[in-house]
Amino acid sequence: MENRYKIYFLVLLIALMSCTFQLRAEYELDWEASTTVNVGSGDFAPHYIMSNNGGVITQPMTIMERGKLYRELKTDKRFEYGFGIDVIGNWSKSTDYSRYDLSTDSYYTHAERPPYAWIQQLWGSIKYRSVFLTIGMKENDRSIFNMELGSGDLTESNNSHPIPQVRAGFLDFVDIPFTNGWVEIQGELAYGKNLDQKWIENHYNYYDNFIATDWWYHYARCYFRSKPEMPFSVIAGMQHGAQFGGTYQKYRDGKPLGEPIHHKVVLSDFFHIFFPTQGGKGDTAGDQVYYMGNHIGSWDLRMRYRFKDNTELTAYMQSPWEDGSGIGKLNGFDGVWGIEYKAPKPGIISGAVIEYIDFTNQSGPVHFNKNDFPGTHIENHAQGCDDYYNNYMYNGWTNYGMSVGSPFIPATIYNKDGYMRYRDNRIRGFHLGVNGLIKSNLSYRVLLSYRKSWGTPFIPALEKRHDTSMMIEAIYNFAKIPNLSIKGQLAFDAGNMIGNNFGALVSLSYKGDLIFK
Repeated sequence: MENRYKIYFLVLLIALMSCTFQLRAEYELDWEASTTVNVGSGDFAPHYIMSNNGGVITQPMTIMERGKLYRELKTDKRFEYGFGIDVIGNWSKSTDYSRYDLSTDSYYTHAERPPYAWIQQLWGSIKYRSVFLTIGMKENDRSIFNMELGSGDLTESNNSHPIPQVRAGFLDFVDIPFTNGWVEIQGELAYGKNLDQKWIENHYNYYDNFIATDWWYHYARCYFRSKPEMPFSVIAGMQHGAQFGGTYQKYRDGKPLGEPIHHKVVLSDFFHIFFPTQGGKGDTAGDQVYYMGNHIGSWDLRMRYRFKDNTELTAYMQSPWEDGSGIGKLNGFDGVWGIEYKAPKPGIISGAVIEYIDFTNQSGPVHFNKNDFPGTHIENHAQGCDDYYNNYMYNGWTNYGMSVGSPFIPATIYNKDGYMRYRDNRIRGFHLGVNGLIKSNLSYRVLLSYRKSWGTPFIPALEKRHDTSMMIEAIYNFAKIPNLSIKGQLAFDAGNMIGNNFGALVSLSYKGDLIFK
């Protein structure tokens, strides 16, 4: 992390803690410590060990020590605050990536691995009534979809390292006045700055395509919910994410094409990225013809029915969009279509999710804009080839090579040839998740998926690629030491999409309290 961010966040946390110690005679903090070891074959950890886990484990072999100290943002008072720090010490086996050497006109391999230590989370939060403000890096736990059993939120999941940001909004759903509690609203807005510039520079092949670094991050969402106390309740709304600013450099045959393009970010850009307008803004012809930045989002819908015994069945849908065609739902059946079961109380099957996932339409096979072809007399536009998670000047919807959205679409970390874009986003498959209790102190989770890919709309695959992934997890809580638990996972990937990977993970963790008087 850059030093200016470290200093800024540490000053914030120290200030919060100092004020608190002066105001309270007794003060309590939560802490966690864990030791994790995973071993396996292949170039990467299996899909389900890597996915939706904050991007902390990616390699086939890892020894990790992790410590957390935090105060959760409590909701029982009008004014409250919280903060936390999460530090990781890590050793991992490296993975070989290809890079081009112009002086010898040849490729060579170089080993890359995560750093030996890093700050995973560092954040401070305050709230007044139902409005919150968070500053820092915090793993995302705010999706309305099941993060434990589902395949992952399309727009913003917990799949990658958290991005340093400022985020504000409603902590939970709040009543809309004059609706008598029948309609509630929840929304939030965030701006941040990525820190993965060195990762991108170390993994790029420097031969073709382009490299984009030092970009800014934007996220917004708005949801409406019908009365949750009723047996039938609906949540509907939209998410919007974007990358903007940064530096862009294109390469061809190992040589840079022209000088790097630096996108200068000014205050008005934060407004334009929230309310994108077509044409006239940005440092490149593409920004001026289309929209400033790279935009990705989803229409989200959840319909839940609660039976008299408190069993819940939920049908849900996420429909991705990259531009106006997707917003207008001109991308056919594309999206995540799921059913979730939740038992009235924990048991052999406490919950289950099954999803059908399809990203093969992408608003049709043709994209045409007259500005792309100077001199043409055709006036109509065709907004097809959405190319989900890719963009003409950003290295995909990723952070440290892991998807900011759903990991179901393999991200750039898998591209050992140094290609910095998604290569399998025309994809179709299913995902299944089940969890439950075997004994009161022994729980399990099973995840299973199959997917096949036709490449991307612009670069179709010559032959279909496929993958089957599975994980079995068990967590045992020691009866005599209630805060001590051990977790075991067995997982594998089979196919030619992300490779054949097998892995086993064991993690021992303890949670405790620190009380200051």
